[in-house]
Formats: sequence, structure tokens, C-alpha cells
Amino acid sequence: MASDLSVCHLGLLHILMKVNFYLFFLALTGFSLTGLIFLGYSSTSLRYKEKRFCLNLTKEHQENSNLQSPQGLSYKQPSVVGPDGKVVPVTPWLSPIVWEGTFDPLLIDSIYRQQNITIATTVFALGKYTQFLKDFLESAEQNYFVGFRVHYYLFTDQPEQVPEVKLGEERQLTVLKVPSSNRWQEITLRRMEKLEKLIESRLVNEADYVFSLDVDTKFYGRWGAESLGRLIGVIHPGYYQTAREQFPYERRPESQAFIPYAEGDYYYGGAVIGGLVKDVYEAAKTCREQLDIDAAKSIEAAWQEESHLNKYFLYNKPSKVLSPEYLWQDFKPHTNEVKIIRFSQVIKNYAAVRPNP
Repeated sequence: MASDLSVCHLGLLHILMKVNFYLFFLALTGFSLTGLIFLGYSSTSLRYKEKRFCLNLTKEHQENSNLQSPQGLSYKQPSVVGPDGKVVPVTPWLSPIVWEGTFDPLLIDSIYRQQNITIATTVFALGKYTQFLKDFLESAEQNYFVGFRVHYYLFTDQPEQVPEVKLGEERQLTVLKVPSSNRWQEITLRRMEKLEKLIESRLVNEADYVFSLDVDTKFYGRWGAESLGRLIGVIHPGYYQTAREQFPYERRPESQAFIPYAEGDYYYGGAVIGGLVKDVYEAAKTCREQLDIDAAKSIEAAWQEESHLNKYFLYNKPSKVLSPEYLWQDFKPHTNEVKIIRFSQVIKNYAAVRPNP
């Protein structure tokens, strides 16, 4: 009887060992499958994150890299209006040219408004040019980056002449006193220096984007986030269908602003320059340095800072170009290409407002 019980116990033990082995095998298999699934997921996740990271780096590189062109390069002059009479919406270096109909105002403003950006705007009003301030500021408050945080920085030699203009929410005006000048050319020549120093001392910590605009102007239509970009230039309304050989570039080789007759993309207006603070700083600093070199040789470029700005834009391509909608002239009749006038230079008697001929 005892022998039979021992055999029975051994049989049960053998069965239990088999069960435990199967359970261990199943558990091991389960853990292995779980590990493989986890490793597979982690590997996929890492590859996805790596790919996404690389895409972000590429995008950041594209947005922040300078579009530098070598000097002396020969290529066909780009057109603003095609042979069919339709406007051209992109430059040969693939920067957009902003025209009415190329963007959705609601969408583009909504995208940038989420970024909580500040747009600094510099204006120079010296001497009798203070008379243009009221129209400039009042029209800007109705049309210029409405709904965004805007900080105007006004350079003037007559702070007492600055008009009282009601500013919207998150809009402010800072008046900066500067010395007077008896030459309008000198005022123009020193604007890049003032802009450079303002960025160094304040804007690098106070703003995301900066625009420098002429004061003898008025806003007639919307100017919003479609104009934002790394480096912004505006096509001059007087030369957007002109052959580059006829552009009023500085043609004297001894000037730092010199551009050969066979080179040139567009003729950019000096009344508007904008972009990210750091990129506008580089443009202003370079132009100021070139202006100083010319001054040391008693050279004054044909159109002062505008000539140097055109030289800079030729070899440091703007990342976005504003069409003549963003810089018109009140005395010019409307054209088929320009469907809306957003910003325009007002009619004035230069002899009455300038300190010298």
C-alpha cells in the first residue's frame, strides 16, 4: 500500500513539473513577444522622432539661412509681370512676391497671432517732415498689423511736434530725440546707423520683427502678417517693369554701392525694409559700414541708403518680396497689375519740406 502511494506521489510530481514547465514556457514566450513588440514600437517611434527632428532642422535651416548670391553671376533679369500680363508670384530664388490674391488674410493673420509676436516699426520725422506724422499714424492704426502688438519708435528733432494719436490695444509709441540736420541727404544717410543702434540697445530684447518705414506716406489698405519673413524688401513702383540697365543703381565702381549694368534683380524702394530683428540688423550694419567707407572717400551714392540697400539685396536675397502694392506713389495712376494700394508716398512739395535742394 505504501509502495502504491509513493508511485502515486511520484506521478503527481511528474505531472506538476510538466505543468510548471509549460507555464514557464508560456510566460517566457509572452515576455519575449511583449519585448519584441515594445522594441519594435520603440524603434519605430525613435525612427519617427529622428525623421521629424531632421525635418525640423531642415525647415529651420531653410527659414534661417541666408540666400547669398555670388557676385558677377550672369542670369536673366526676373520679371514682375509676365508676357500674358499676369503678375509673377515668385522670384527665381523661390521667395514669394506678395500680391493681392496670393494669400488668405484671415488664415495668415491667425497663424502669426498665435505666436504672440511684437512688431517694432521705426519712423524718422525730422524738420518739417513732422507734418506727415498724423496721417501716417492714424492710417497705420486702421490698416497696419491690426490686432498685433506694434511698437512705433519715432526719431525726431522736434518731440513737441508729435501729434496726439489714439493707439489701439497693445500698441505704443516711443519718441527718440535726435539732432537736426541742414541736409536731407545726411538725414537719409544716418538712418541705417540709427536703426542698427536701436536694434543693439533695445529691439534685440523687445521685438521679434522690425520694419523701417518712410513717414511721408499713408496706409490705404490692409498690411498684415503676409508681409512677415526673415528679410523683406519692396519693389519700387517706378521701376517694376524697367530693364535693369536703366535702374538708378549706383554705377561708379569706386562706391561700395556699385552695381554693374549687367547685374540686378529688381529695384527695391528704400522706404520699406523689414524682417526678423537679427536679419534687419545685419542689413543695417552692412549698409552703415559701406556708407562709412564711401564717406571716408567723400563719395555719396546716387540715392544714399537706398543705393546701398539695393546692393545688399542683390547679393543677400530677400526671403520675401513685397509687390508695389506695399509702396505706391499718390501721383501715379492705377495700373492693371496693382489691384489694391496698401501703402503710398503722399504728394508733397519737396522744396517746402526739405532743408536743402
